[in-house]
Amino acid sequence: MQEKNMKKFVLAVLCFMMSTCVFAQSPIDFAVRIIDKMPMGNGQPKSPMRPPVVYIEDHTLAFVADHPEYILNIKDEDGEVVYTTTVFSTQTQVVLPSILSGDYEVNLVMGNWLFVGWINLY
Repeated sequence: MQEKNMKKFVLAVLCFMMSTCVFAQSPIDFAVRIIDKMPMGNGQPKSPMRPPVVYIEDHTLAFVADHPEYILNIKDEDGEVVYTTTVFSTQTQVVLPSILSGDYEVNLVMGNWLFVGWINLY
């Protein structure tokens, strides 16, 4: 009987530890924009595009699995691109340069779609 309670306790501790790891990451809230407007009927969807699911922890961006390929641009407060890279569909993490500090605009470009969010790096 005591072994069963110990297993429950260990399972509860593991669940707690896993949940705190998940909540340590903050989701990035993206606005969705169309870069080049296409006329209706030429491939433009009738429903809005869903923004990507990306989390940030320290200087690491975490992408959910099975995402499309993106061009990632990090812009400073003056709108200057300070970092750019391609995020391939097989990547789940991008580590940003540790020298970046402050507020930055995050741009993810996918075809004619632009996803814009903000992050704070410290």
